[in-house]
Amino acid sequence: MKFGLIIIGDEILSGKRLDKHFGKVVEMLSARGLHLSWAEILGDDRARLVDLLRRSFASNDVVFSCGGIGATPDDHTRQAAGAALGLPLALHPEAAVLIAERCAEMAAAGRGVADMNAPENQHRLHMGEFPVGAEIIPNPFNRIPGFSIRDHHFVPGFPVMAWPMIEGVLEARYRHLFHHEPRTERSALVYQTPESKVTPLMEALEAEFTATRVFSLPSVGEDGKRAHIELGVKGPPQEVELAFARLLTGLAELGVDDLEILTPAPVNGS
Repeated sequence: MKFGLIIIGDEILSGKRLDKHFGKVVEMLSARGLHLSWAEILGDDRARLVDLLRRSFASNDVVFSCGGIGATPDDHTRQAAGAALGLPLALHPEAAVLIAERCAEMAAAGRGVADMNAPENQHRLHMGEFPVGAEIIPNPFNRIPGFSIRDHHFVPGFPVMAWPMIEGVLEARYRHLFHHEPRTERSALVYQTPESKVTPLMEALEAEFTATRVFSLPSVGEDGKRAHIELGVKGPPQEVELAFARLLTGLAELGVDDLEILTPAPVNGS
């Protein structure tokens, strides 16, 4: 199963807020021997979100979606998920209880009223309207839940809420995938060599070692080093070692001797 991430919000695209989800989700997956296969950032545009969700629901991917599950006019995620699946929204009974508990807590603190018939609380209940068949994702921060349906997991945009909710989903639903596929990478900094010179070698490596991916990360020297290419391979540890040895041999055959072998990356998933 591949893992995807959707980050939603005009405030991200405008630069009003900086995204924090991407790096954290990569970190949470990596700690469990998993990796992120794709990510997309969308504004508060329901039509675009419906289109993306139709495509992702049609895949076998596990998808986390951050943002847009509130009940204001610029929140479209709940409705878009329903439209993408052709399902109506309905108030989830567990969500209704949790929202009522949150309203009571707020009233006890002098903010609002506990009466769920009050207009503001009736409006808050919209946050518990999910596509029919969805399950709730508990929110340890303020009780207002997210929801899961068909390996898609929808959480708020606030990191303080989203991150523990995502971790909870990973632990509850996907432990059988943890550390299932060990991965590592080996690379070297190659100096005074254009990418065009090593491209045929990269293509040959990918053809020979089919479980391994070859990568080339050029630098013009902004990291304090001379201009170089970080050339490497990543994938299953045993094949990576063979592919990297073949890479070094191939570079030598090309007459490339100005290089720096980097410290091996730890095995992710062992």
